[in-house]
Amino acid sequence: MSISNSNRNLTIQFVDNFNGLPVMADKGPFITEYLEKLRRVIGCAMDAYPRLMAFRVDLRLPNMEGLPEFYSSNKVISRFFDSFKAKIESDRHRARVSSPSAHDTKVRYFWVREASSTGIQHYHLLILLNKDAYHVVGKLGSDNMNMVRRLEEAWASALGLQFHEVSGLVEFPDNSLWWLHQNDAGFAEVLSSLFHRASYLCKAATKKYGQHHHGVGSSRG
Repeated sequence: MSISNSNRNLTIQFVDNFNGLPVMADKGPFITEYLEKLRRVIGCAMDAYPRLMAFRVDLRLPNMEGLPEFYSSNKVISRFFDSFKAKIESDRHRARVSSPSAHDTKVRYFWVREASSTGIQHYHLLILLNKDAYHVVGKLGSDNMNMVRRLEEAWASALGLQFHEVSGLVEFPDNSLWWLHQNDAGFAEVLSSLFHRASYLCKAATKKYGQHHHGVGSSRG
């Protein structure tokens, strides 16, 4: 374990597991504090709901000149989650009006900001929801109001763009959806798979420091 040369408040280490959960060892070293935060978010979600839907999604900025100044700060990711959470709350309200027994959900999340080799900023996210409220994300490009559409609309709102202008800016990595049923025999295997894939967000490489705003964030509670 060592102190990061780029940020003295962070520690980095090469590991193949964290608190008994596997990590993508070939992507190391990892930022210990990020792994701790990721584990806490997943734990809070499991404490709240016996069944979870978790998914990974990446948000990218438009590749063009003259971008608004707030694009380079975390204001844009704050705006995204404000919009996304409002959409979830509105949809759950409609569901309860239709059926009083409809399940609610809190949006729990973990995000990191990174920069590509060309310096273009982007965000990697893990989002966790009550599976009894949502169990699918839908398809990109669908005209239906599914989870993908909510994410795209929220990102458009965050960027101050029209919906069609964010085409291609919301991406889902391969194998990026998990259903966690805590009472099922296969729960430990699914949790291990989730943490292994999500540990990619905690790698030290491609993180940006010294820009007066955090490179990581998460839901609270």
